[in-house]
Amino acid sequence: MSETRQLVDTIVKGIQEKKGRQIVVADLQGIDGAIAKYFVICHGGSPQQVEAIADSIADTTRTQLHEKPARTVGMEQALWVAMDYGDVLVHVFVPDMRSYYDLEHLWEDAPMEQIPDE
Repeated sequence: MSETRQLVDTIVKGIQEKKGRQIVVADLQGIDGAIAKYFVICHGGSPQQVEAIADSIADTTRTQLHEKPARTVGMEQALWVAMDYGDVLVHVFVPDMRSYYDLEHLWEDAPMEQIPDE
């Protein structure tokens, strides 16, 4: 398993720890001009849950892989938190914001892996 894919799987574990919903992993490796190899997209039911999910991702990647995001934005309002892990970009939304920005549609040419809700 590649280091990047291991990072994706660890991010997914962090999301699942806080009951993130409708996790999607978009594989952008075959898309010309893509800004990362993977997008991981999910949502939480409230800004508090979005913040908890983002914190869980950071904690899980740090403890299991010694990885930290280069940058995290959006924690102030926690309606859309973006985390930059270089080859992996993570987007944690509240449901309305996820529907509005519809990132899955933006990258519809990429293979999408739907992770079942636990």
